[in-house]
Amino acid sequence: MLDKLEALNERFEFLDSSISNPEVIADMDKWRGYCREHAELEPIIEKYRELKAAMKTIEDDREMLSEGQDKEFEEMVRAEMEDARRTAQEARSELKILLLPRDPNDEKNVIIEIRGGTGGEEAALFAADLMRMYSMYAESKRWKIEILNSNATDIGGYKEISFCVEGKGAYSRFKFESGVHRVQRVPETESQGRIHTSAVTVAVLPEAEEVEVDINPNDLRIDVFRAGGPGGQCVNTTDSAVRITHIPTGIVVSCQDEKSQLKNKDKAMKILRSRIYEQAEAERHKEIADARKSQVGSGDRSERIRTYNFPQSRVTDHRVNLTLYKLEQVLNGALDEIIDALVTADQAAKLAGEE
Repeated sequence: MLDKLEALNERFEFLDSSISNPEVIADMDKWRGYCREHAELEPIIEKYRELKAAMKTIEDDREMLSEGQDKEFEEMVRAEMEDARRTAQEARSELKILLLPRDPNDEKNVIIEIRGGTGGEEAALFAADLMRMYSMYAESKRWKIEILNSNATDIGGYKEISFCVEGKGAYSRFKFESGVHRVQRVPETESQGRIHTSAVTVAVLPEAEEVEVDINPNDLRIDVFRAGGPGGQCVNTTDSAVRITHIPTGIVVSCQDEKSQLKNKDKAMKILRSRIYEQAEAERHKEIADARKSQVGSGDRSERIRTYNFPQSRVTDHRVNLTLYKLEQVLNGALDEIIDALVTADQAAKLAGEE
């Protein structure tokens, strides 16, 4: 590990001097690339230098002890050496995690698709609750949300809704939300007070840039139609809704939220690019599918990942066996405790795979 870290340190020093070099600054693409790499390496190098300093302290203290000192001074040196050993041990543990292969999508914006599943109107209402939960979590991180498409019900639920979260690292936090979310509660329409179980499916896609996905216009079939559902002025009186079919993959995307056909088309293309990118990534990683399934956050949309139990105010994430009795706070966007546990479990699984 130390040889690898020393090589990274040399690279970091090269980048450190290069990003202030006028010749590099003149080439903005190269400069941006160097800045990005410099920022990614910085936490690793800081921790490596902390490790080197602790190792140097241990070496110096060992040498002083070998020379023979008075008892009081020797105790002080031993105490300093013990502190340095603890620091070095902690730095090594953190560096193991920092050196794990990074998900190349982690820093990207994210597209989230929520669909009501088992439970009819009650599932649609819970889809709206999840949309609100994710919105409040994104706001707490100062990330921007843009609704891409929605199919609302008459009583305030969503049969489906798609939205984009824009912010550095959005995908790294939301990627663990893919799967089936189950809710247990008494529906508003239930007169007998019986608890019903409903389910909502969440899909999380890294937003794909145009340069990452090459879409041939000849592979697209674009249909326009009149938007339906609870509309408002103009939205369901003109042929502004857009449906795009990507013929090679069979992926179909519809958008009808905007009054403008052009805006709906742009939003539909954003979702389409991300779905094609996700499909290509899944195929590319097919050979390690078994390994991915053993890790947290495999993104399997058929997997039941979390249960929200209203009578007991309980949230349980089944992947890490985490139960919190703070349902209201979670639904108000307090997701960090759950996501942190999932990140830790994912890192542990990856470390086990590295050994």
